[in-house]
Amino acid sequence: MSPLDELATILRPAGAGLFLVSTGRAEQEALQQRLYGATSPAEVRQRFRDTLEKIPTAKGVLIAVPSDVGAGFRRGANLGPQAIRLQLIADEFELASRGVLDLGDVFVVPQLLSDEMLSADQLTASRRAVYPDLPEEVRATLPVAPLSIERRAFELVFQLNPKAKPFVIGGDHSTALPAVQALAAVAPQPWGIVQPDAHTDLLETRLGIKHCFATWSWHANELIGRKGRLTQVGIRASGRDRAHWESTLDVRQFWAKDVLADPEGQLDALIAHVKSTGVRGVYFSNDIDGTDAKWADATGTPEYGGLEPEWVVELIRRLGREVGLLGGDIMEVAPSLTPTPESAPRTVGLAARYLRETVDAALPK
Repeated sequence: MSPLDELATILRPAGAGLFLVSTGRAEQEALQQRLYGATSPAEVRQRFRDTLEKIPTAKGVLIAVPSDVGAGFRRGANLGPQAIRLQLIADEFELASRGVLDLGDVFVVPQLLSDEMLSADQLTASRRAVYPDLPEEVRATLPVAPLSIERRAFELVFQLNPKAKPFVIGGDHSTALPAVQALAAVAPQPWGIVQPDAHTDLLETRLGIKHCFATWSWHANELIGRKGRLTQVGIRASGRDRAHWESTLDVRQFWAKDVLADPEGQLDALIAHVKSTGVRGVYFSNDIDGTDAKWADATGTPEYGGLEPEWVVELIRRLGREVGLLGGDIMEVAPSLTPTPESAPRTVGLAARYLRETVDAALPK
């Protein structure tokens, strides 16, 4: 298959990544038609394919990964992409006007996470279920788990357009890693990651599992060569202190309590640190729980005492102006987890704003 044909096979139209048979199916199809300005499923599919054809000239691409398979305490981030896309429509924010293509969704088999975590028999069975109309020899080459599909999709995008900037709507935070892995092949060297988060996500494994929400940063840090190129900000829920993480893994952390005590000074210090590493751009991986729970509590592990939204927005803008953004994401938005009636609209609205700011900072007009 050509790269375009493979992308059309492993991805789904925007809003179609969740597997629905009856409950919610009509709402899902209505969302797709609204997103594509279409009047039928066939027209949705055609406009999805037409969008893929434009990849070679795109400035950026967005892929949604509606998977919470890699989450921990509470789940629900699989519904984040749908809610954020609807909010972008409400905000009248058009990705296309920024040169960004919405390539649709990774299709999620909700019990799978990464192909390397599956047995040969499970891979075969899942490929037959996900790609029933393809010959066996073709199916055998295709990914089936969401992290593996996402990574392959970005690899194919970069084959067609190595300059396209990647954007991701998650999903739990494990869905950041495939974009980072694919970006490594085309990013200017050296490059870095800036990660707002309440948690470090720096375990090499969790309960023997290599890939999940708590391990993605460890793998990303190894990928970019350590040397302080992974900058974490907003940390406040950790079994270890900052000295442990910085001394053992060579990351740089700005804990939430220090940012709250001196917002301007810590922002200046963070930007100065990123510049001091010599990186030629950073990927901005934004876990919504890095922000204080009073602003963003519709998430799996909300934490109080976190970052203020205006501070995060200014961080995004300064990274764009002074360092350069290679792409970015918004993760862990779970609109079904609503401690109060205002939780979901407040959290989703902020997540959409963060995504808008990230796109605009990465692709200034």
